[in-house]
Amino acid sequence: MGRPLSGGVLAPRSARALDGGMPPPTTVLVGTGPVSPDEVVAVARHGARVAIAPDARDAIARARTVVEALAAGPTPNYGVSTGFGALATRHIAPELRATLQRSLVRSHAAGSGPEVEREVVRGLMLLRLSTLATGRTGVRPETAQLLADLLSHGITPVVHEYGSLGCSGDLAPLAHCALALIGEGPVHDASGRLVDAGTALAEAGLTPVELGAKEGLALINGTDGMLGMLVLAIHDLRRLLRTADVAAAMSVEGLLGTDRVFAAELQALRPHPGQAASAANLVRVLAGSGVVASHRGPDCNRVQDAYSLRCAPQVNGAARDTVEHAAVVAGRELASAVDNPVVLDDRVESNGNFHGAPVGYVLDFLAIVAADVASMSERRTDRFLDKARNHGLPPFLAHDPGVDSGLMIAQYTQAAIVSELKRLAAPASVDSIPSSAMQEDHVSMGWSAARKLRRAVDGLNRVVAVEVLTAARGLELRAPLSPSPATAAVIALLHGAGVVGPGPDRHLAPEIETVVQLVADGAVVDAVEAVIGDLQ
Repeated sequence: MGRPLSGGVLAPRSARALDGGMPPPTTVLVGTGPVSPDEVVAVARHGARVAIAPDARDAIARARTVVEALAAGPTPNYGVSTGFGALATRHIAPELRATLQRSLVRSHAAGSGPEVEREVVRGLMLLRLSTLATGRTGVRPETAQLLADLLSHGITPVVHEYGSLGCSGDLAPLAHCALALIGEGPVHDASGRLVDAGTALAEAGLTPVELGAKEGLALINGTDGMLGMLVLAIHDLRRLLRTADVAAAMSVEGLLGTDRVFAAELQALRPHPGQAASAANLVRVLAGSGVVASHRGPDCNRVQDAYSLRCAPQVNGAARDTVEHAAVVAGRELASAVDNPVVLDDRVESNGNFHGAPVGYVLDFLAIVAADVASMSERRTDRFLDKARNHGLPPFLAHDPGVDSGLMIAQYTQAAIVSELKRLAAPASVDSIPSSAMQEDHVSMGWSAARKLRRAVDGLNRVVAVEVLTAARGLELRAPLSPSPATAAVIALLHGAGVVGPGPDRHLAPEIETVVQLVADGAVVDAVEAVIGDLQ
């Protein structure tokens, strides 16, 4: 069964191929360059182990010598020998610096609320390690190695929903992870058991670290949480938008729409690449449809289809282009060394690269996309259920209308989710609450944008699933007209999963959840691609 909307996006049950078409790697090598989106998904979602490249170890060690030289000198350096934030004016004596770093982690691990998902925590840990591996943060090699070991042993610190303003990075979430490195705070072990970090480390044969100068700050000052959630959302939205094309094609077919409006020559008049890809998908999914062929002749009196049918490539395509813009931003962020201060060749310099605005903006943009694609999907479902607009199908696709209600309330569920998605589309990144005694007087709220995007992606998954369920039933009610080979494969997939199609009313929630999981797993797209080849 799927998780409720209040949680994160449904994670696939099995390790399906990633965006590049390859199965997820079992080990990810960090420090040979930016980690790829597929590697983030492999570690975060599929539990891949992590190793640090030898060159990265050398870079980490070189940066550490710079920090240690500065720590031994008389000149105060922020993050090395001073307090933090509004307390940066205090010079910290050498004998107090280990206490300074430990106190920083303990005090900043101040999150509250429900636990965030395991995949989010693993993603942010990997991305923090990726920054450590650039040799720009000044941590010791053994500290970076312990972070890698936690990932490889499946030890996942408890991180809470609230605590990050997205500037200076995701402080509280990362501090909860750093706390585990010093053997403190609650964690889940590889089996999911909740234990204290000291116990989990000992059972894995690992030893906590005592943080040295700058290490506490280096472990908590980054955009890793919001970036990890962005990468996961892009991965899921790419799959969902292909599924949305399949669902739209099934609806066009089942509602006796025309496929002529999706012709490549028409799309070329407005050359958005996402639109062209989406239209091409619809054409291919509808190819060979006996239902479409049944009303293609000169006696068809339909002039134009409703916007939710005719304009599907324009909306799904614009969504695709927005996702690809977000992917460009994510790629730049994956190639970044986000910390403050950062280690240059012979010195440490303060900077503002921890600000989450670039990530926060696209997280909000994607929440708008999810709401709009879902809104159009719901409108197509509603057309199927209205006897005045569904061209000869029974009301609500019911077996015996009046006795049976059919899919009436499935559309209510869709509508409730779409309404929620519209609220989630309100941007978080336009908000800012000053913190740290006005030292941090403008913050990104990128973590909040990421959290609501996860809810939005989950909601879109569910809305598209209800459309697939509805369109499949509508197509079956068009018998003896035959659906296209591609849409027939989706119907067969549903039947094989226990969603048996038209008939007297039965408990509907389990069938909806089955289709929700088939969409989340990528099984709907897989069924289509097994027949017609890869979708765009």
